[in-house]
Amino acid sequence: MARSIDYGNLMHRAMRGLIQSVLEDVAAHGLPGAHHFFITFDTTHPDVAMADWLRARYPQEMTVVIQHWYENLSADDRGFSVTLNFGNQPEPLVIPFDAVRTFVDPSVEFGLRFETHEEDEEEEAGSDEDPDGDDEPPRHDAQVVSLDKFRK
Repeated sequence: MARSIDYGNLMHRAMRGLIQSVLEDVAAHGLPGAHHFFITFDTTHPDVAMADWLRARYPQEMTVVIQHWYENLSADDRGFSVTLNFGNQPEPLVIPFDAVRTFVDPSVEFGLRFETHEEDEEEEAGSDEDPDGDDEPPRHDAQVVSLDKFRK
């Protein structure tokens, strides 16, 4: 069996490590300057812990903002926890990194998006027929991402 390098999983692990480092620093020292985070996560993930009324309101995904008011922020290898204010009601959240879909700090135009295999499968589901009639699998060119658009 041929062995290959799983760049997708390696990149996800590195991106989660970056988020963990950022959140650990913010937990220890607070948010510097105008930094703030929009974090979108999958509320159906089995390890997400949140109030039932929030889960009912956000049955698929939820975006939280860590900016002006937050408490008890902590992060480890598995994910992070934070207490946020929802209509003057503090609610604790536990969010595993595996559930995170996007992490954005708009103050510096920085963002990460986690692609999932399910999204890839949904996109491929509509393209079962080959219009050219070739039996050859489609070629996928490498995608080059420029970080210049995130720099000020």
